[in-house]
Amino acid sequence: MNKRFKPKFNIKKGDEVVVIAGDDKDLTKPRKVLSVLVDKAKVVVEGVAIATKHTKPTAQNTQGGIVKVEAPINISNVMLWDAKAKAATKITRTRENGKLVRISKKSGSVI
Repeated sequence: MNKRFKPKFNIKKGDEVVVIAGDDKDLTKPRKVLSVLVDKAKVVVEGVAIATKHTKPTAQNTQGGIVKVEAPINISNVMLWDAKAKAATKITRTRENGKLVRISKKSGSVI
């Protein structure tokens, strides 16, 4: 991505999203965002893109072995979940009392 300007994304850590593209596509099951990688335009979503990682034994993990971890997916493959409308939604940003708030386009409620 362009290094000059920091991109603005509508998805934050802890949000509920649905996966709209890829192997784990499911438009009815909301999942939690574990982290957002802004520089790479990727998100890590709970239970999506599971990768197996082989780890060596360390002081913290004396056993070692195969660990399953969530891999990042492109931010364009997820869409914010609107709990009120029970569907995926786009959002708009407005100022309320000097704070920027995200408002769902489907139901009109604040996210």
